[in-house]
Formats: sequence, structure tokens, C-alpha cells
Amino acid sequence: MQPITHTPRAVGSPLVMDPNSICRKTKRLAGKQAELCQTQPEIVNEVAKGARLGVRECQYQFRFRRWNCTSHNKYFGKILQQDIRETAFVYAITAAGVTHAVTQACSMGELLQCGCESTRSRAPPPRPPGVPHTEGVKWEWGGCGDDVEFGYEKSKQFMDAKRRKGKSDIRTLIDLHNNEAGRLAVKNYMRTECKCHGLSGSCTLRTCWKKMPHFREVGDRLLERFNGAFKVMGGNDGKTLIPVGQNIKPPDKQDLIYSAESPDFCLPNRKTGSLGTRGRTCNSTALDVSGCDLLCCERGHRFETVELEENCLCRFHWCCVVQCKKCSVRKELSLCL
Repeated sequence: MQPITHTPRAVGSPLVMDPNSICRKTKRLAGKQAELCQTQPEIVNEVAKGARLGVRECQYQFRFRRWNCTSHNKYFGKILQQDIRETAFVYAITAAGVTHAVTQACSMGELLQCGCESTRSRAPPPRPPGVPHTEGVKWEWGGCGDDVEFGYEKSKQFMDAKRRKGKSDIRTLIDLHNNEAGRLAVKNYMRTECKCHGLSGSCTLRTCWKKMPHFREVGDRLLERFNGAFKVMGGNDGKTLIPVGQNIKPPDKQDLIYSAESPDFCLPNRKTGSLGTRGRTCNSTALDVSGCDLLCCERGHRFETVELEENCLCRFHWCCVVQCKKCSVRKELSLCL
């Protein structure tokens, strides 16, 4: 089997690390990417927004885990240099974030290069479950559907670009697979929304359009894929990936894949990108990954009482302001030793 080589990775890595400076690093970009930076900076701006959206969602999904998707550059960079499960999730959620942000900008009319989805060639929408067939009701696509194909292509253009030309290596294949899994977590789960038109609440015309899933739903779905990620190794030809283990089905396009086992993330380690879990807040009664036993790596935990300021006694004043008072609240936290 092919060893995992350490050749330059896809351009998604610097995009994740520092979205705002992606166009300043044009030496790492080529062809259409460098051209976009020069001619369509507004699209690049949405790409950067999408990368930040992905990292924020990563931090939400991993908030109770030993590795909590810290954005500390020195440690985050080390994670991206490995081929562990966590790296797979970061690449996937970032590619999904770019797809989502660019598509959203199209629907909001913020980009000149795109707009609402074209629906002329699409078949009429199906009648929703439970709604009886009614004579005289017309069904058609309309409204402003999300042009996910445009967002998908721009995400692919940036995330899948290689820094340097050359034959594919196993690490690049893994990155590209996980990027695609992220994009498909948006593209394959479009939902149909409809609105009825007619006199007195009747539905003589039903207009429907396609909308993207909410990004939290995308994050939830990719976390499920993270939990069931496939370990792979390179085939003898250096161009294929095969699952590790006996009688394991090959991963499909929506699965996340990795080639190396993750560290335990219990103690600080700059080499692996681990900040450790000392001082992290844990749940003393939970038995899952947020529980003190697992999060604190069985080192134990201590209790600390803190005083926090929270909004309270909020009132709505016409129109349209909500005014709150500040109240001091004492809370007891469990902190990892």
C-alpha cells in the first residue's frame, strides 16, 4: 500500500486558516482562483465569509469535546497538517460554509454574477403529502430559489485548487473527498418551499422554490458523518483510496474519510495541535463526551463559583426596542483539573 506523503495540500488549508488574506497569497493560487481575486473580489469576500461560517459551526459542534475546534492559529494549523477525523470535519464544514454563503449572497441580490435559481426547465413540483388533488389548481416553480449550483462551483473552485501542479497524492485525494462531502451536505438536502395564491385563502396557484438547509442542519449532518468516518489507505496505484479493515464497504461521496488516528487531546501538545483540557468547563452529571470523566481525561475536576452578569426583567417598548436590566447571577462551574 502507498504511504501517506507530505506534499502540498489543497488551497482550502490557507482559506480555513486566514480567510481574509486568501487573495494576498496569490502565489498559492493559480488560474481561475487568481483571476477571481483580481476581477471578482465581491465573490472572494463571500468565500471568506463562508470559511468563517464553517469554523464557527465547527466550534459549536465540538464545544463539548476534548478538541473544541480552537481557532488559535498555531494549534489549528497543526490539525490541518494531519489526516485525522478532525481535519476531515474542518475541510468538509468549510467547503459547506463557502457553498452556503455564496449561494445565500446570490439569493439576496448581493452579487452581480448570479441571482435566483433558473426554474424554466424543471418539472412541476409534486403535491405535498396529505394535500388532496384539486381540479383547477396550477403548480409552478417561482419565487426566488437558491442557486446552489453557483455556490457549489465557487466552493469547488477555491477549496479544491492545488497549490502546485503534479500527480495526485493520497493526502490530496482525502482532502478533495472531504471537501466534496461538505458541499453535498448542502446541495443534496435542498428543501421545497411553497406559497398558495388565490382569493379568500384559496389555492388556485401554488408557487414553489428550492431553499438550502439551515446551516445548523448541515453541521449536525456532518457531525454524524464525523462519528462514522472511514479510515482509508492508499492503493498501490497511488490514485485510489481503500477502506482499512475487513469486510468494510467503501465510503460513499457523503462520508468523511481519514488515514491516521487522532491524538487523545488530553494534554497540551503543539506538535499535534492539542491545547489540552485543563480548565475546561465540564458537566459533572453527564455521561457523554461533555461529562467530566471523559472531557477531563479522568484527571478529576473541581468546583468553582462565579458571578456573572445576565440580562433580566426585559420589556418590549413600542416601537421597537427591548430594554433589559442587568442582574448578577451566581453559578457553580465544574472545571477540569
